[in-house]
Amino acid sequence: MSEAPLALVTGGLHRVGAAIAARLVREGYALAIHQRSRVAADDILVRALRETGAACQCFVADLVNSDDVAGLIPAIIAHFGRAPDVLVNNASLFIEGQWPDLSAASLTETMQVNHHAPVLLAQAMVAAHQGPRRPAIVNILDQRVANPVPDQLAYSLSKQALWQATTTLAVAFGDKARVNGVAPGLTLPTEDYSEAQMARLAQLMPLRALPTPEQIADAVAWLAGAEAVTGQTIFVDGGAHLAAFDRDFVNLARD
Repeated sequence: MSEAPLALVTGGLHRVGAAIAARLVREGYALAIHQRSRVAADDILVRALRETGAACQCFVADLVNSDDVAGLIPAIIAHFGRAPDVLVNNASLFIEGQWPDLSAASLTETMQVNHHAPVLLAQAMVAAHQGPRRPAIVNILDQRVANPVPDQLAYSLSKQALWQATTTLAVAFGDKARVNGVAPGLTLPTEDYSEAQMARLAQLMPLRALPTPEQIADAVAWLAGAEAVTGQTIFVDGGAHLAAFDRDFVNLARD
């Protein structure tokens, strides 16, 4: 029996990350989960692990810390005896603020977590990878990269950088690895959204619907196995990237 492929999902214990990790487990992957601190996993992932019996190990690393980033792939190799076959760069740092609020510190921190860490993890995985499977990297982006808004500017700039890195790394790695992106739209509300606002926002989308975490996970799982696809971004956003919005969704259709 062949060894199960190994996937690393950063920020994979909660929210969309947990849905992605759960989907990959059900696709037959063993799982390396990264999280900034040791916390309990969301139910969707707990159920998938229980029902599949998949091998899983959690690795704690603060992606703001360059030493933690450098140590993550070696720690996974030490535990599993091999580098991951799939890397899902899901972890993100979200900072509020428009252009007057930008600072060197906010730009440095968001770029480190949302761009530098994903690129360096991809580099380390591809360099260490051995075996018959061509490794795959899937970067989780944001639909706003196609139509920027003035809000959360440091975050937006870092996601745009990762979007461009997706195609550039696909060229740089060539046949050594595939690199693709998934750009979600508004998916899971935070406490900043009311239920009525979410319903109104859904009606603003070209498809009159918001994506679900499972639909985002579908796209990730497909790209993980799409051997002829590299340098592509799939927008899973109800069509949001086709429309130009003046503000971030949290500031639209409010009560």
